[in-house]
Formats: sequence, structure tokens, C-alpha cells
Amino acid sequence: MSVAASTTCTKSNIARGIGRLTELVFTSGKGSYVQTTCGRTLLDFTTGIGVVNTGHCHPRVIAAAKAQCDNIIHSQVNIGYHDKKLELTETLLPLIPKNLDTIFFGTTGAEAVENSVKMARAYTGKHGVVVFRGGYHGRTFGTMAMTTSSRIYRQKFGALIPGIHVTPFPFTYHGIASDMAMDELEQLFKDTLHEEDVAAIIIEPVLGEGGYCPAPPEFLKKVRDFAHSKDVLMICDEVQTGFGRTGSLFACDSNYYGDIQPDLLCMAKGIASGFPLSAVATRREIADACEGGMLGGTYAGNALSCAAAVETQKVIQEEGMVENSRAMGERLRDNLRNIQSSAVSKGLIGDVRGLGLMTGLEFVKEADSGLKAKVSQAALDEGLLLLGCSTYEVVRFAPALNITAEDIDKGTDMLEKALKSI
Repeated sequence: MSVAASTTCTKSNIARGIGRLTELVFTSGKGSYVQTTCGRTLLDFTTGIGVVNTGHCHPRVIAAAKAQCDNIIHSQVNIGYHDKKLELTETLLPLIPKNLDTIFFGTTGAEAVENSVKMARAYTGKHGVVVFRGGYHGRTFGTMAMTTSSRIYRQKFGALIPGIHVTPFPFTYHGIASDMAMDELEQLFKDTLHEEDVAAIIIEPVLGEGGYCPAPPEFLKKVRDFAHSKDVLMICDEVQTGFGRTGSLFACDSNYYGDIQPDLLCMAKGIASGFPLSAVATRREIADACEGGMLGGTYAGNALSCAAAVETQKVIQEEGMVENSRAMGERLRDNLRNIQSSAVSKGLIGDVRGLGLMTGLEFVKEADSGLKAKVSQAALDEGLLLLGCSTYEVVRFAPALNITAEDIDKGTDMLEKALKSI
């Protein structure tokens, strides 16, 4: 059997419930580029959906992982500690918001979110959770109920877990201003919820799957103050925004939003440059509400992933990736706005928004349904990996944090050619 025939046969054995941008088979990656079995080299503006923040196969991270393979790969969390988990804890503590001093390590972003909710429920003795419309928190059974960025994530899987309540996110382009969203949250606690039944309010500082839309700068502080006035915990889901993606190490501890100091902080994706790892940071008094055995996981805080994460943090700091994210994000949005104002856009680009290298481009409401998919495909034809998101017509840009100005310009030139071809 030929390689091509074998690949086709193997693909048919993969569950069809996974949506894909392409049918390409990727074989290698370096920095901002990936290679395929058909010999193509593509500029990657997806980074595995905001995961390989340090670029594909950063040599320092790979060297740290290889060295760890010679020591210990898996040291199960319920049996004992391992040195890399302790080293990573020591590394992260000065980087996270200063009110947080205790960390739980998991494997996936959804696992981090679910464990943050478990901690909040254990600490408060309450069960309800408030989420924001358009938020994405995962695909597991618990986080699926909390995710409202698209109905596909919960389609045919009901009934969902109870106690999840949805309130509008301040999506200015769609007419939901910060004050309006805040009024709706307050009204929810007047006509539907009692604070004695609500454990936590969880929010993404920048909507991810919901449209790469940053909350207005004042909104997070208002949510935190409101939550605390009701004796409700605030959880910041920074699974996608964390580790420099927004031009700050964490959005909730930045010049843009100020020092929010959430009660719990969820992390994953960029924490370990592609090795599966997640974490929840919180205050010791909250974490201590969980007795031994209430938290855990077979692969939680895997030693190999922790070694990669330790080196990832060093690389981000020592190579100035947070600062580069900020500068290149501004360059990216300037380029996109130049396209928006040119004849190339055909008047179809309605909004360009974002923080750091987390940028969304939304087409006007009158645009044809499915335009984002057509743009992604046309961009792929030009050599650019670009994903859509949201129930609106949005394409998102999440390149590596060490991307060069040359590659930013190259990527937006490819987008411009793609738009011309549609």
C-alpha cells in the first residue's frame, strides 16, 4: 500500500467529531513555520490555537525536555512530588498576581477550569456559577455547560449540569457596552440568582472562541468588585490569554486592566510550549478547602511537561517575548486596519480588535455567512494558516510571540492576496 493510500485509510479511522481547518498532515515545525507531507511550508498564525507561544520547537524548550527524558517522565501526583513540579511552582509564584500563593497542576485547560470550580464550591459551600455569553471554557462535561461560544460544543450531549447561568459579555461591536453588560449582571442577581447560591463568576479577559474580543479595561474591575460585594469568588480563565499572549504575562495583571487580583486563575496552552500542562492558582485558604484526595489526575503536573514549562518561562522572560507580543500586535493591527481602509477589503471588514498577539478581524454583519471559512481557505492557498472563530464572521490571529516584523508583514500580505481572490 502506498503512503498516500495508507494515510487516507488511517484518516478514515479517526473519529469524525473533530472539526479541522485542513486535511494536511504536518510533519515538523520551527519558529513561525510548519511543514507538511506534501512539501508545503506554511506561515502559522494559529500556533495550535495559542499554545506554542515560544514558536514551534524552540531549541531551549526541546533541550530541556530531552534532558528530562533521561531522568523521569512520569511521576504520579498521588504517589509523591517530583523536582520539576516544585521548581515550576517556585518559578510561577513571582509571575502570577501577588494575592495568589497556591497552585494545582493538571493537564488540560478544561481540567483547570473544572478544578477551579471545584475549589470555589468547596470553599464557599455554594454551587452556582455565572459565565459570560460567548465564553469558551472547554469540552468536558462540566465545562461544556459553561461554554456558550457555539452550540456545536453541546449539541446532542444534554442534559447539561445544572447551576450554570449566562450573562452578556461587553461586546461593543455588537452593541453591548460595558455599562449595559454590568447592568445585566446586576439584574441577574435581582431577578434570578441569590448570592447565597452562587460560588463563582468566571470570565475570559479576552473572549477566545467567542470572537477575540477584549473586555473594556474597566469591566474586569467592576466584575471583581461586584463579585466580592456578593461574597462570590472571581475566576479569571486565562487559558488562552496567559503567558504573554495579550502583551502582558497575564491580562488580569496588566497595564490595560490593572491589578485585578482574581480569587482563582486558570492557566494552560502557552504554559509549556505545546507539552500538555495546566494549572490553577489561588489563595491557600481556598485551596485548603479541598481535602487530600479531592483533587488529582493520572497525568496531572507531568514531569516532562513541567520541565518544558520551567524553560518556557525563562525563554519568555529572557528573550523579551512579552514586549515583542505587544509591539508586533500593534504592527499586526495597524496592517489590518490599513487593509480595512483600502479597496481590497471591499467594505467587508467591520472591526479590528485585540491585545498583544491576540487579534480578531470581524467582517460586517451584512457579509455572507461562511465568509470566515472562505478567507481561511484562501489564506491557506497563499501559504498562511489562519483560523476563524465565533458565531459571527471572525478570523483570529495568534502567531508566535517571537514572530518578526518581516513575518507579520508577510502574513498580512498573504491575507490581502486572499481577500482579493474571494
